[in-house]
Amino acid sequence: MSKDMSLDMIMDVNVSVAVEVGRTKMSIRDLRDLNQGAIIELDRAAGTPLDVLVNGTLVARGEIVVVKEKYGIMLTEVVGQDDRERH
Repeated sequence: MSKDMSLDMIMDVNVSVAVEVGRTKMSIRDLRDLNQGAIIELDRAAGTPLDVLVNGTLVARGEIVVVKEKYGIMLTEVVGQDDRERH
């Protein structure tokens, strides 16, 4: 079986794509005390490119855009194999 044929077999497999705005850690007590209107401060500064994860692996970074009244992400950087990390 050729390499192209093997690749063709998986081209229609669905993967999970997520865009991560930021992260934080908090105690269970603080988590329990959250209510509507609470603000959770994240570790990323405003304006910093967001991470694009495919099946939990960082593959790109980008900026939020609006497309037909829905959010989208415009890729500004594709992460090389050496820089990829699991989240």
